[in-house]
Amino acid sequence: MHFTLFISAFLAATLLPAQSEALLGFEISNNPDSVISLIIVATMGNVLGSIINWALGLYCLQFQNKRWFPVKPHQLDKAQSHYKKYGRFSLLLSWMPFIGDPITVAAGVMREPLISFITLVTIAKALRYIFVALLVLSIF
Repeated sequence: MHFTLFISAFLAATLLPAQSEALLGFEISNNPDSVISLIIVATMGNVLGSIINWALGLYCLQFQNKRWFPVKPHQLDKAQSHYKKYGRFSLLLSWMPFIGDPITVAAGVMREPLISFITLVTIAKALRYIFVALLVLSIF
């Protein structure tokens, strides 16, 4: 149960199309006594996936003209522009669909220090999963 959630959360944080909230909700509804460990596992997987994005951002510019490059130039420009405008605190939006993953890549491109990256992304991702958990627990 926890491994599948970890993988789902990890993939959801990368540039791959995936999501993990539904699986977290399902696991919490089946195991309400494990809510804290489920939130921790989902958060860890999601943050690790975001660290992969950050690392890709560190080295991505040298590959941006390759056909296989997963981020379109306009997406990268938009993420960099947003990151320049709002700085590291834009990482608090890393939980959001569509814009969160490009922000984490932009943080790598902009050479955000890893410790501040991990701190802000962990806060954002954990708060999202806590919200999902509270929502599920209030329903069941």
